Amino acid sequence: MSTHGTEAPRPIRIALLGCGTVGGEVVRLLTEQAGELAARVGAPLELAGIAVRRPDKHPELPPQLLTPDPAKLIESDADVVVELIGGIEPVRDWLLAALHKGKSVVTANKALLAECSGELSEAADSSGADLYFEAAVAGAIPLLRPLRESLAGDRITRVMGIVNGTTNYILSAMDSTGAGYAETLDEASRLGYAEADPTADVDGYDAASKAAILASLAFHSRVTVADVHREGIAGVSSSDILAAQKIGRVVKLLAICERVTAEEGAESVSARVHPVMIPRAHQLAGVGGAFNAVYVEADAAGELMFYGQGAGGAPTASAVLGDLVTVARNRVLAGRGPRESAHAALPIRPMGQTPTRYHISLDVADRAGVLAQVAQVFAVHDVSIAAVRQRDRLSTASLVIVTHSAPDSALQSTVDEISRLDVVREVVSVMRVEGEDS
Repeated sequence: MSTHGTEAPRPIRIALLGCGTVGGEVVRLLTEQAGELAARVGAPLELAGIAVRRPDKHPELPPQLLTPDPAKLIESDADVVVELIGGIEPVRDWLLAALHKGKSVVTANKALLAECSGELSEAADSSGADLYFEAAVAGAIPLLRPLRESLAGDRITRVMGIVNGTTNYILSAMDSTGAGYAETLDEASRLGYAEADPTADVDGYDAASKAAILASLAFHSRVTVADVHREGIAGVSSSDILAAQKIGRVVKLLAICERVTAEEGAESVSARVHPVMIPRAHQLAGVGGAFNAVYVEADAAGELMFYGQGAGGAPTASAVLGDLVTVARNRVLAGRGPRESAHAALPIRPMGQTPTRYHISLDVADRAGVLAQVAQVFAVHDVSIAAVRQRDRLSTASLVIVTHSAPDSALQSTVDEISRLDVVREVVSVMRVEGEDS
């Protein structure tokens, strides 16, 4: 769309699907900053309609704009569809219909993108529409656009970060107070940091969806949530937290996406979400509360870190508005944003073949030869020990072992066999470690 002479530009009409916490902030910003947004875009931004489940529950919104039927807005004369409903079906069908009609789409729907981004991108390509989704990962933090655009000429090797505020709040509180997981989760719910049903957060589903999106962009390959190894934090105990503190580490739930190169030179993508111990000196260790931070490593750019508010109505709405301004400006100038980049098509590396490191804490019998028996198990599985710490107390002793890097399946098998040794009374803690050379 272009303008000529002194003719006033036609407004860019927006269909908003969903008007909860984030959607309400989007409407507020569109209203309060209308003049400034129009200047940035080159045309006014105008709401064509707002789809909400129960229009009567939204007295704060203009009633003439409200409809309970999102499909009706898809069929309207809207230029851009902003989707803030969440979930996969029927949202997938609505957005595919919008893209096929040439309407640009802005979405914050991480679950949908983690499962269907390829299908959505193909629909956008076929009609020349834009598909933007900055708000799907890390709220207001400008992260996806740097991966998608700013670093498009570089070779990214690793993306690692804290991408879920609820779990970060819980683990930070456990570290600072010494409280257990269950009581800290209850406190997080009371303070509003955790949802009434926290499953998506504490079991790692939310972070896994974000990891799939990050890996897809970073490594130019289609990665879905099914490709992401996922472990949550429900199994993290106060003993794990204490074990980390004793060796100068802190426990975080991290999304880790890596470009892994095999000995013969073949590359693959590893994408995983699980709790890890990282050194307290690491940049991510000091990220507390509900904040997010993502650490990116690239060949030319080196090490980069993105930090800020990862959730909340206003921060997420900021990311939505940023995308909305971009796609609207593209409409005015008859341009297009970046397309999907999946040319590398790297295979997914199974978790068992992914190199990791373990911290293992054992209660063992206090007698001669115990360490030799344990070390023999490591040797059988070809796992090298990096450090050992031992402490005697009465008839038992504690044995803490940190390994060098090895395939995760070998490390799991090692722990399983150690747990069956007569001299091992209990495997107290097992957790992967990150942040130091192997």
